[in-house]
Amino acid sequence: MALLERAPELGLAAILDHWAGETAASPFLHFRRESFTYRRVDREARALASALSTLGIEAGDRVAVILPGCPEFVVSLFALARLGVVVVPLNPRLPEIELRYMLRHSEAVCAVTVENLHGVDYLQLFEDLLPRLPELQYLVTVGDEDLWYDDRIHQFEDLVSSGMDRPIEGEVTENPDALFAIVYTSGTTGKPKGVELTRRSLLHAAAGTAEALALTPADRVIGITALFHAFGLGPGVLGTALAGASLVLQEEAAPRETLDLIEAHGVTVHHGVPMLFAGELREQSVSPRDLSTLRVGLMAGAPFGERLFDQVEAQICPRLIGGYSLTETSSTLALSRPDDPLEKRRFTVGRPLEGMEVQVVGPEGGVLPVESLGEILVRGPGVMRGYYRQPRETAASMDPDGFFRTGDLGILDEDGYVHLVGRRQDVIIRGGSNVHPREVEDRLLAHPAILEAAVVGVRDDLLGEAVWAALVPMEGAIVTEEEIRDWCGQTLAEHKVPDSIRFVDELPSTGTGKIRRVEIARLLKAGSDLPRS
Repeated sequence: MALLERAPELGLAAILDHWAGETAASPFLHFRRESFTYRRVDREARALASALSTLGIEAGDRVAVILPGCPEFVVSLFALARLGVVVVPLNPRLPEIELRYMLRHSEAVCAVTVENLHGVDYLQLFEDLLPRLPELQYLVTVGDEDLWYDDRIHQFEDLVSSGMDRPIEGEVTENPDALFAIVYTSGTTGKPKGVELTRRSLLHAAAGTAEALALTPADRVIGITALFHAFGLGPGVLGTALAGASLVLQEEAAPRETLDLIEAHGVTVHHGVPMLFAGELREQSVSPRDLSTLRVGLMAGAPFGERLFDQVEAQICPRLIGGYSLTETSSTLALSRPDDPLEKRRFTVGRPLEGMEVQVVGPEGGVLPVESLGEILVRGPGVMRGYYRQPRETAASMDPDGFFRTGDLGILDEDGYVHLVGRRQDVIIRGGSNVHPREVEDRLLAHPAILEAAVVGVRDDLLGEAVWAALVPMEGAIVTEEEIRDWCGQTLAEHKVPDSIRFVDELPSTGTGKIRRVEIARLLKAGSDLPRS
């Protein structure tokens, strides 16, 4: 626990050095059928740092890492930390236009990329991109392709081999308050912005999450597939490293594979979005695995209903907690704890991490008393430095006292727990009355036949906005629109009952499990089919 207590003051290299020396043979990463010890990750990160330094990459440069959940991502992260380089983690599933925008906006000088993924040839993609990105000088590729080599393109394993056991010419002393990562928001409701995160902010969130989960070197963690996300960087990789635990990596979230890996590796801690846990429930009912090693699960990233929570505790994890995570707060902002009362774990996103101040304010900006609904503001060491190259956006996101405006609506109860209600911009104004989608979704998810729900506002000539719901039913369930409306009408005011209901196979979502509400509203309004599974 000593590292957890000192985490915000540490450099990433110091964390890896500690465990590489303390328990050199202990596993840090498990991937496919191979394990990577702390010592091996440390040696490869040093070697990669040495090789990148000889290419002229130095402190302050931006390097994009465009990889799925694989060891090369983690090795790159620690290598770049030693050089004082700013990491730009990008989702490998991004369409070309968004990828090009983020590489250009971040002014990345180098990209570490997978060669092939999900049918996309990234070598060909970058052959087309390189002439359009004048700042991008080098490409480092991860894969087994025979490459067309030139002085700008290098294979990852070749760089590691060339730098092995050589000094790192450009190594720096890590500054906790220096910019470490530019993490792009998912852009579900607007244009993506580059969030500037320091080592201190990421390690604060990572340590707070690890402490809440009581992580130790004996733990094995799973469910961190989006390493490019703030949660993947912080609580995922860094939180696991701070505790000296090990991380079971997956290239993407897949319920069947996750359950197999839990059983094979004796996993003890399970992270995941509700969609992943729901898929695991279906899979476990068909082909049960031995999940007895699991001691705690963290479900976050999207709303979840009481029924899903109870089923996961009964069939997957014996103890489940919830959390509240934002890119702008370096991931975890609030978290329930395993020893919290059941009602707090079910119906709240927990208490703020130590050092994080939360306020709930009204429309005029005044602080509201407890149990009042308003916008959630937060201040503390986990809050971002700002939006990269967007000073006006940064200024608009902060209040005069330095609190970050989350845009989320919620309640702070008398025990200090945060209750999320929805996004401020998601509020539906139906016939002059406000409807909070989260409230309606909670009611829908309580129905035994409903697995997932998304409620959106769709422009209506009579009402201004109508309440529309897209629902994913439980497998084999028989349910009608009339039944759902009756169910909602039992506890919701008449104006909150959905005006239109569509049953779908799946809800459009980002790579991190966030529902794409804008896309759902557009498809529902157009009468188009939502993506089918």
